[in-house]
Amino acid sequence: MTLDQLRHFHKEPTVIAAWQRAFAPLLRWLTPLRRRLLLSCGAIVIAAKYPIEHLARIERDLGLTPNVLHGVAVALVLFGFVLLCLFVAKRFGGLPAIVRRHPQICLHGILWLLLAFLWTAKPQHPAIRALLFGCVIALPFLLWRLGYMMFTAQRGKMTGTRLRDHLFYIFPIWGGSDTPYGKGLDYLAANEARDEEALAKSQLAGLKCFLLAGMWAIAKALLAAYVFTGAGVPRLGAMFASPDDFPIWLCWLALYLELVWAVLALAITGHIIVGWLRLFGFHVFRNTYKPLLAESVVEFWNRYYYYFKELLVNFFFFPTFTRHFKTSPRLRICAAVFMAAFVGNIYYHWLRLDVALVTGDFPAMWAALQSRVFYCFLLALGIYVSMQRDKTRAKTARPLARRATAIFGVWTFFSIIHIWAEKDPAPFIARVQFFLGLLGF
Repeated sequence: MTLDQLRHFHKEPTVIAAWQRAFAPLLRWLTPLRRRLLLSCGAIVIAAKYPIEHLARIERDLGLTPNVLHGVAVALVLFGFVLLCLFVAKRFGGLPAIVRRHPQICLHGILWLLLAFLWTAKPQHPAIRALLFGCVIALPFLLWRLGYMMFTAQRGKMTGTRLRDHLFYIFPIWGGSDTPYGKGLDYLAANEARDEEALAKSQLAGLKCFLLAGMWAIAKALLAAYVFTGAGVPRLGAMFASPDDFPIWLCWLALYLELVWAVLALAITGHIIVGWLRLFGFHVFRNTYKPLLAESVVEFWNRYYYYFKELLVNFFFFPTFTRHFKTSPRLRICAAVFMAAFVGNIYYHWLRLDVALVTGDFPAMWAALQSRVFYCFLLALGIYVSMQRDKTRAKTARPLARRATAIFGVWTFFSIIHIWAEKDPAPFIARVQFFLGLLGF
């Protein structure tokens, strides 16, 4: 077997045939119906576990004593809410016109009504307060997934679907953040294995994801042991705290290595999640796919965090692009890009502020989002400029030196804006001072 065949072993006919022979009973048993039923059983566990754990964490952060009964109540309410949304989606055509046109706004409006009540009424009863806290912190996890279900309803594809067809991606046993890996039913069904050979290919591709996740984990461990610890290369947090302690060349080196670290960390998590999806027969796209080889900013953004990018595109970019500025192509693209990478990006992270959100602590919200706002602005600007440049660039193979220069330019852009995306308590002004120090000021 050649090196190229080894790298793509999941596509080799002999390997696929051997996998089919070895796991024939499993492949025959794991039909689309059974896999959805199996995943739905796991989803019920997640539906109970997720709200209970997150409410307990919030109660501890607020200095309260966690109460399991409160968590159970939240889990039951949220599960009932999911059933209600499914009932509504299956009868989408009979809803009021404003709901059919703006289902996502209506969904998120429920969250903001709960927040408004929390901020104004300030309920003191422990059970009511815990119920509201639990719903508010868990709803962002559900809303984006329910939003994909509403897209299915808008396309008229809910007919014939059942609870098992939606429950498994709304409460996914493969885990993940508020970002729905695998998106919704439309994307998952389009990439679902329908026969034994397709399932074998998907499972082998999943195995490759697990192997790659292991390789990236080893690379990340080596980077931590021999570069950040062994060679004394500082982390961003240390440089924010005392930028004058490090020479400029070391700060630049550390900045590029932080980008590599961030890519490796996201790739490990994403490959494991996608690996599980593929193992169950959903041959979906990887979350992180060679972003460090991207030759443009927009290409890096497409490859770095695919399912988050897809969330921003589906919920913010396309609604803006299809409805506004149709007579001005450049303004249309610019508005759509900024709505996704700037407004949508900020909004997504705003909903993840947990304690500050449920307590209505706006100064804390601004302190947490200040650097993110600047990062999102630079990101949106970079994506828009990159898209415009890609339109005019000739679609021909570039010499190796020009490719390397382009890749280095992309690394530099994302390394710099990562200064304001790094999850560190450093204030905005400290990050600005660090950036100016990189330029010798």
